[in-house]
Amino acid sequence: MRYFASFLFLWFSLGFFNADCSAFPKNEVDALISFKKYIIEDPLMVFSNWNTADSNPCRWSGVSCSMATDHVLKLNISGKSLKGFISPELNKLSALQELNLNGNLFMGTIPKEIGLLKKLKVLDLGSNRLTGTVAPEIGNLSSIVKINLESNGLTGKLPLELGNLQYLVELRLDRNRLLGKLPASNGAIASNGTVSGFCRSSQLKVADFSYNFLVGNIPKCLEYLPRSSFQGNCLEIEDIKQRPATQCGRVHVGKPSPVGNRNESGTSIFRYGRPRFILPVFATLKQNSATGGGGAGPTQARSQVNPKPLPTREKSTHQANSSKPKWLLALEIVTGVMVGLIFVVALFTAARKLNRKPSNIIPWKKSSSAKEDNLTIYIDSELLKDVTRYSRQELEVACEDFSNIIGSSPDSLVYKGTVKGGPEIAVMSLCLKEEHWTGYLELYFQKEVAFLARLNHENVGKLLGYCRESDPFTRMLVFEYASNGTLYEHLHYGEACQFSWTRRMKIIVGIARGLKYLHTELDPPFTLSELSSSSIYLTDEFSPKVVDFECWKTIMSRSEKSSGTLSNEGSVCIIPNSLDERQLDIQGNTYAFGAILLEIVSGRPTYSDDKGCLVDWAKEYLELPEVMSYVVDPELKHFRYEDLKVICDVVNLCIYPSTSARTSMRDLCSMLENGIDTSVSADIRASSLAWAELALSS
Repeated sequence: MRYFASFLFLWFSLGFFNADCSAFPKNEVDALISFKKYIIEDPLMVFSNWNTADSNPCRWSGVSCSMATDHVLKLNISGKSLKGFISPELNKLSALQELNLNGNLFMGTIPKEIGLLKKLKVLDLGSNRLTGTVAPEIGNLSSIVKINLESNGLTGKLPLELGNLQYLVELRLDRNRLLGKLPASNGAIASNGTVSGFCRSSQLKVADFSYNFLVGNIPKCLEYLPRSSFQGNCLEIEDIKQRPATQCGRVHVGKPSPVGNRNESGTSIFRYGRPRFILPVFATLKQNSATGGGGAGPTQARSQVNPKPLPTREKSTHQANSSKPKWLLALEIVTGVMVGLIFVVALFTAARKLNRKPSNIIPWKKSSSAKEDNLTIYIDSELLKDVTRYSRQELEVACEDFSNIIGSSPDSLVYKGTVKGGPEIAVMSLCLKEEHWTGYLELYFQKEVAFLARLNHENVGKLLGYCRESDPFTRMLVFEYASNGTLYEHLHYGEACQFSWTRRMKIIVGIARGLKYLHTELDPPFTLSELSSSSIYLTDEFSPKVVDFECWKTIMSRSEKSSGTLSNEGSVCIIPNSLDERQLDIQGNTYAFGAILLEIVSGRPTYSDDKGCLVDWAKEYLELPEVMSYVVDPELKHFRYEDLKVICDVVNLCIYPSTSARTSMRDLCSMLENGIDTSVSADIRASSLAWAELALSS
């Protein structure tokens, strides 16, 4: 009987538990699943326990629930290096009180649907990569206490609706690119007698607007905040450090007098130290109107106060204007006003167009079902404005109908061509179908183009431009072409094996200088996805150029392992070693550089079936002076032992087992430049020795 009672108790407990799970709102579960789908990369496996088959998400990482009401109360996934977009379906979490995504890599805009979360008290999206404007709908968060949007890329003006947040205590908007004035009347009360903007937020205790591009003055209702909350802007205040005038796009006109600079008619020309445009309204019209009316007009009253006569030129102009009919003067005034209005409207429209980013509706993911998830991707026109854009037709002509293939990989083809009247080019074409091209890949493509375009060094392949077309679907990168082939070809094929020692040393120093530039002279540093002798091209003078034709290999892969981005047939996905992460793979490039040094000196490939890995084979010779020469290519009759010793020392530093302890390319390059003799005299000495040995042998 006791066992039977225990069984009943367990059965009822499980029944109540299942009832509780099934009672959880399905729309909130769907909202969380949608949030997960919008994530591109999850390096720390935050979503490993987000089981979509589980109807109760309260056990998922970062999710906190109210067991009494069966609702999600908190979504706190901060500092997890998540990359992706913020799902607009979070508005379905009707009871959400805290949304904390601080310290991640979220991109795109802040969804306006966030404004529907009426119970939200904490909104923390700081330290991400969000762009676009702050949506006015954020002003509908009637329960909000804290908003943190600092350290993003937000632009545009702050909406006046933020003043609706009556319970707001903390607001952090620093380190963005916000424009315009602070939305608050310059005083406690606006001109119409009502409180406006932040002056309505009576509970606001902490606020930070620093390091934006805000203009105007500090509203009196915000003067209680620390002065540091306003520094680094374009505000018209002298006691707080602001941006230089060149960054604010304004002309310094000096400090105005307390009364203000005025023209002859008493109209203020400068206010708050900024120039104003004034439409020419003739003072003579006022005088004529006053005279015709038979009363003392404004001009007569002013002449009694200041009876100073007009200069001769103004007096003649005044007489000429007085002789004009009234209708002509009225026509001139109306015309002037209309021209001014047209100018203002045109200026405003141009500013709107400059600030607006064109948008493309690009599939966020592709699925085998009929339903597609779409996401609006905002294309940053400023990102590629300085990069040459080629048409597909231009490149097709230059590459002779894309018939001259000089390289290939599963994801790309490389063609050789010649631009009409221009240089030889290498065109890398991505081998992707349009149905596999997703929104985040478009963002990566643009980022890659912008990043490669800034590379400018004699030992680094230069990006000349790109091609992006929809019909037919085309994504191409255009590089300068080094016409003497790759280092690999010269080392391992035909007569190219007869590289002189000095020529090999010059190539080594050139590669080191290129990598030093990429690793230490760029911010952020740039690394190559696959550094090998095949990625080093040689010019006619045998000057090396490091080229990253395999840059997409680490970004794209055809796989069935999906993070919500693949179809059943397999499609494009982002693997963990993606674009941003490979920028940090400096140690991997350093190791590969050491292997290339061994390949150049020994003439052996980095891997062969009989010798295995070149680095493993060479280790036993690198540190022993008496056998160090065994590493040298046997085809070379002469080499400088001093150079070889420096190279072996550098190789040991490059292949050091602890990646964090490997020497930087700046130091390695310095060792090679100072220790290797690449001068003309080195060639002469080598040639003299060769002639001497030839004479002895004969």
